[in-house]
This record gives sequence, C-alpha cells and structure tokens, in this order.
Amino acid sequence: MSENEISSQIIGAAIEVHKHLGPGLLESSYEACLLFELRQMGLNVKSQVALPISYKGLRLEAGYRIDILVEEKVIIEIKAVDEFSDIHTAQILTYLKLTNLKLGLLINFNSAKLVNGLKRVVNNL
Repeated sequence: MSENEISSQIIGAAIEVHKHLGPGLLESSYEACLLFELRQMGLNVKSQVALPISYKGLRLEAGYRIDILVEEKVIIEIKAVDEFSDIHTAQILTYLKLTNLKLGLLINFNSAKLVNGLKRVVNNL
C-alpha cells in the first residue's frame, strides 16, 4: 500500500473520530480513538514509538516519541491547539528525517472542521 493510500485511510479515520468527539479534548483522547479506528481498518499501527537521535555517531534516547506510526510508512502527529505553528511542521519534518520516511500528517483535532486541521508534510529525502 502506498503512502498516499495509507494517508487517505488515515484522514477518513480522523474525520470519523472528529465527527464523534468534536474539538476540545486532550490529544491523548484523540490518539486512543484514532488508533482504534485505524486498527479496525486492519492497518498496522504503533503508538508512542521511541525515536532516538544520532549525535556524533552515538544513538541517544532523547525522549522523542512518534504519536502514531502507520504501516511503518506514515507518521501521524496529533495536536489539539488553536492553530498550527511553524514548530509543529518542523517537528514532524524532523521525525521524518530521523526515520528516513517520506510522509507525515499533522492532525489538529481542535478545529471546527477537521479538513482545516490537516496538513501533509513531505520529506524530500
């Protein structure tokens, strides 16, 4: 399955979660529900995946975590904020570079319409 096909399924699942919960909850609530939806679709998902960094040849556990990794191909970063800032994009782009993955989705569940809270981020490897 391609990153774009996975992305479409993720967006559909996120819309389903948002339709039922609406804005205003904690990120962890949206994450748990999105994990449920993605697993119901039969997708391989992992949550809170440790992301070590490499520094001068050392592998360091620095406390970074990927919210959700889907099919080992797409990173999801969940937010519940008023609006995205540049640091959110920088964060997921850094995660993509550290994992050598191509596609990430920022999903802000604190939006009146979820389509306004979706952002695709591409790592141009």
